[in-house]
Amino acid sequence: MLIAIFAQKYGVSPDGKRFSHYYVPESVGIATGFLISALHCAGLATLTHTPSPMGFLNEVCGRPPSEKPIILLVAGYPKADCQVPAFGGVKKPLAEISSWL
Repeated sequence: MLIAIFAQKYGVSPDGKRFSHYYVPESVGIATGFLISALHCAGLATLTHTPSPMGFLNEVCGRPPSEKPIILLVAGYPKADCQVPAFGGVKKPLAEISSWL
């Protein structure tokens, strides 16, 4: 499955007036994180991709100029014997990279 995630930079009222949306990048980032978490809980694997340039996605997906493509998210069921390699070799222990108050 391929999910194209867009951010709505501004809204347009029925009379054609533009109005601002606030905290758009933050909101889209949080919502995307929730989506990835939900997909993982459903047993799906995900991969994010941010092609450059991304403007072609507006035309391909039929989205208006008020929306900006942010992320392409690929999701699907992994093979039963799939193994994810350790990125960069050895992972540090949690105690080494965190502080708990």
